[in-house]
This record gives sequence, C-alpha cells and structure tokens, in this order.
Amino acid sequence: MMKVLTFGEMMLRLKPSESKRILQSDQFEATYGGAEANVAVSLALQGDESAYVSKFPENLLGDSAVGTLRKFGVDTSKLHRGGPRLGIYFFEKGASVRGTNVVYDRAGSSFATAKAAEFDWESILDGVDYFYFSGITAAISTELQSAILTAVKYCKDHKITVIFDTNFRGKMWTPEEAQAFSKKVMPYVNVVLANDEDFESSLGIKAFDGDMRHGIDQKDSFKAGMQAVVDQYPNCHTVASILRNINSVEDSKWSALLLWDGKFYESAVYQLHVYEGVASGDAFGAGLLHGFLHNFDGQEQVDYAIAASVLKLTVSGDLNLVSEPEIRSIMQDGGSAMNR
Repeated sequence: MMKVLTFGEMMLRLKPSESKRILQSDQFEATYGGAEANVAVSLALQGDESAYVSKFPENLLGDSAVGTLRKFGVDTSKLHRGGPRLGIYFFEKGASVRGTNVVYDRAGSSFATAKAAEFDWESILDGVDYFYFSGITAAISTELQSAILTAVKYCKDHKITVIFDTNFRGKMWTPEEAQAFSKKVMPYVNVVLANDEDFESSLGIKAFDGDMRHGIDQKDSFKAGMQAVVDQYPNCHTVASILRNINSVEDSKWSALLLWDGKFYESAVYQLHVYEGVASGDAFGAGLLHGFLHNFDGQEQVDYAIAASVLKLTVSGDLNLVSEPEIRSIMQDGGSAMNR
C-alpha cells in the first residue's frame, strides 16, 4: 500500500456552545484539528496508510491530541514531542449574514517554535510516496518554511510526489510573503490545490475576482489560472480547485475543477445547506489524494473529491469522520446535486 505523509500543526479547537458568540459564551466544546492532521485522518478513515509529522508538548493536551490521531488510525511514530504548549484556535460559527470567525492563540506553540534542523527528512520520508503540506504551515515561521523546502527537495530527488494546498490565511501572513514562499517551493511541487483567493494571494495568479457569490460563474477564469500554474511550473502536472457561489453562511453551491495532465474535468454542482463551514478544503485534498492512491481516472477523482468536501460540511469539528462508502453514496445519488 502506498503511503502519505502530512506535515503541519494540530491545535486544540474551542467552539462556543449552542452557536453563541465568543463574547457571550462561558462554555466551549473542545476538539482537535489542523489542515494536515485533518487530511491524515480523512485518508486513514478511507482505508489509506497515512502518517503525520508535527511537534506536540509533553503534557496531557499533547497526549490527548496525539491520541485523537491514533484513534483514527494515523501513524504517529515520526512526530516530535517537546516545547512549551499546544496551539489553540477559537471557532465561532456564523449564521445568516454573520460570517464564521476564527481567533488564533498559537504563537509560541511547540510547533511554531520548532527548528528546521529538528526534522530529519531522510528518516521521516523513508517509505513515503506522497508528501502533503499547506500554506498555513509555511505561514507559521521561517524555520518551518526552511523545513518544508528541505523536505520537498528531498522528495524531488527520491521521486516522492509533493502536494501543496496553497490555503492562504490573511490573519497569518501577507500575500507578498505567501507569494515569496511559493516562488521558492513551487519548482518542487507536483500537485497544487488553490481555491478562491488562494490563486492570487498565494501564487500571484489572477483567477477570481473576490465575489464569493459568483465563484462558479467564473469557471473559465479559474481554468485560465490553473493553466497558468502548469505553464509557469512544468513539474506541476495537476491543479485542483473548489468553486463556490455563497449566498449566506448556510446556503451555497459547490463544485470543483481538476486539471490533470493537460485535460480539464468538472464535477457536478451541489446545492448545500451548510452545518459547519470548516475543513472542507482539507476533505477535498484528502479525497483527491485517495483517488491518486487508487488510480481513479480524472472524472472519478474530481467527483470523489468534491463529494468528500461537501459531506464534510455536514459534520461538526475539523475532522471529516466519513468513510469511502459514504462518499461514494453522495457521488452516486448526488445528494442534492444539480445537473451539470
């Protein structure tokens, strides 16, 4: 079985009870999550071999977070322990015209203070076929940027496929900083995930005008942006994007595009009532990776990935706690999918 390794930060997620705002809440639901951890768990639940590398404190919060990964079948044998604390983020669920909000409390965490030299990539990447990271990890520190660059260079030399979810977070760094890092890492990347503003903010490529009400309607400009990525970086053979028309926090339409080896594939469009709008991009990335691992053709890959993504929108928490049969059920029935 082929193996995927993901690299990033897992945090404690605190969510106000009963959909309250942070200002009015005196109780918080505690779970764990983080982009690359979410991907690793999704893959494990779909029956794939996934491993996760990060750094956790040597305390009960660290133990609990690691235990969550192990509970769902993720290989944690290569992660590090030590450092001062576990990062935290507060998730405030939106409603109607009030958007979802995130407050980070991750400065000085064990992972954020990790040094590039701590990660022995020759050992960590032994037996790995796919290496997955996101722009969120790169945004944390220059040390982690250095760690990623060392890892992807090793991957290129050892024929390990590199997947980069550009995943721009404006609360963590600027577009100029994100683009500077992308210029360094993209020559080593084989698969890129870029949604909405990620194209311009992370890659400096215009594909979307910023109007979230009409993302799907800009399909042609997304295709042009995806083509620009592979034209600029010949080593990159695959680009995937989620497109959305968002009317409110709860009500939206979702679809996806895949450019793979020179050919475009389009998914169905799903009309959704969103339960919790978080980590759907991670579910999409895991679904796409699952397709690579099992030799899906292009159409099956994009259909499976978007089905995994929209299914995540029905699940509370960061982790997409669904199986392959459940994802395939959405693919086959379409849920409330519209015709293409």
